[in-house]
Amino acid sequence: MIANSSLISSNFSTLLFLRNHKLATRISFPNSDKIKNPPKTQSFNNSVSGFGVKGRLYVCHSSLNLQNQQDPSMEKDVDGSTKENELGGGSNNGGNGDQWDWTTSFVLFGLWSGLMYYVSFLAPNQTPLTDMYFLKKLLNLKGDDGFQMNEVLVGLWYIMGLWPLVYSMLLLPTARSSKGSIPVWPFLVLSCFGGAYVLIPYFALWKPPPPPVEETELQRLPLNLLESKLTAGITMAAGLGIIFYAGLSSGDVWKEFYQYFRESRFIHAMSIDFSLLSAFAPFWIYNDMTARKWYDKGSWLLPLSVIPFLGPALYLLLRPSVPTVPALSSPSSTEEK
Repeated sequence: MIANSSLISSNFSTLLFLRNHKLATRISFPNSDKIKNPPKTQSFNNSVSGFGVKGRLYVCHSSLNLQNQQDPSMEKDVDGSTKENELGGGSNNGGNGDQWDWTTSFVLFGLWSGLMYYVSFLAPNQTPLTDMYFLKKLLNLKGDDGFQMNEVLVGLWYIMGLWPLVYSMLLLPTARSSKGSIPVWPFLVLSCFGGAYVLIPYFALWKPPPPPVEETELQRLPLNLLESKLTAGITMAAGLGIIFYAGLSSGDVWKEFYQYFRESRFIHAMSIDFSLLSAFAPFWIYNDMTARKWYDKGSWLLPLSVIPFLGPALYLLLRPSVPTVPALSSPSSTEEK
C-alpha cells in the first residue's frame, strides 16, 4: 500500500560564536577530514540574514552580500556530495526525510491504531460461523456442496491476493528505508495475510532516502522478477479479468454482497483493506516515479493511479527501469575498501 509512499525529521543546527562583540560564521562539512586547509572564518558586525543549503553543505549568507573566499577543496566536496545524492536517489526522491517527519509517523500510527480497534471491536460480527464457512470455501478447503459463492466476494478475495505483488513492485527498491533502518521485506511478506493492516506500520517507520541499487541486484531475485515487464503484464491481465468477472455481476449479486458487508466482520475488514491499499497507492507511485526520474514524462499516470488496482498496475507496466550504480561505486562497497 500506499500506498502514494514512511517519516523522518531532519534537524539543522548552526553554531554562532560571539567574540569581541563580533559575529563569526563558520562553514561546517560532514566530512571535514577530507579538507586539509579549512578556510578561515570571517568576522563582521552585521547579523546573519539567511542560511542556504547545497547538498550536505550549510552556507551562511551575510546581509551585506559579502563574498567569502572559495576553496577548491570545498567545491570538490560539495560536488561529490551532490553526485552521491543523485546516485542514491537524491533528496528529491518522492520521500525526502525533510518532508516526511515525525508528525506524519504519528498520524499514520494513529490511523493504524484506530483501524485495528475498529476492526477488532466495532466492526459488525453477526455471522461468525458464516465467515468461517466462506473462508474455507475461498481457500478450497470445502468440496462442492452445491452452494454458489457470491461473485463479487470471490473477485474481491482474488484481487486482494494480487495487491501484495503490486506493493512489492512499488516498494522494492525505491521505497526501502535508509541503511540500518527498518527493512521492508518482512512487511511485504506479512501483507499477504494482513494487507494494509500490516503495511501501514512500515509506512510510519519509513526512513528515506533508499540506498542506491547496484547493477548486480537487478540480476538476482527478487528485483529481477519485480522489475520484469512480464510480471507487470501478467498482474495487469489477471486484475482486469477479476474486475470484469465481479463488475459484470447482476444487481442482485451486488445487493447480496452489500448485505454481507453489513453483517460479516471478515468481509467488512477485507473491503476496508482493499480501500486502504487503493488509497495509499498513488503516493507510492509518485515516490517510485520520482526515484526513476520519470515524473516529467509519466506524470499523466498520477490521476489514473486513483483507479483501484488498475491504475497502479498500468503504471507498473509502463514505468522505466530503476537507475543503477556500478557495484564497486556503491557506498557499501566503498566502506568495505
